[in-house]
Amino acid sequence: MEEISFTIEGPYIELLALLKATSIAQTGGHAKFIVEDGDVVRNGEVEERKRAKLIPGDILEIGGEIRIFLK
Repeated sequence: MEEISFTIEGPYIELLALLKATSIAQTGGHAKFIVEDGDVVRNGEVEERKRAKLIPGDILEIGGEIRIFLK
């Protein structure tokens, strides 16, 4: 599993913005499909909110292939 460490600038980052910033999604539409397909797990639970506010300490798994640690 690929692991990514991502530092948030500010108090939070929205899920769609994170997917684009880490190049997991090429476009906003692609990011929406990833979330709608249930491929995002946040701290052990499926995250279905496209604009979920992610904070430092969150751990995301994308499609069971990528793990993102937020700082």
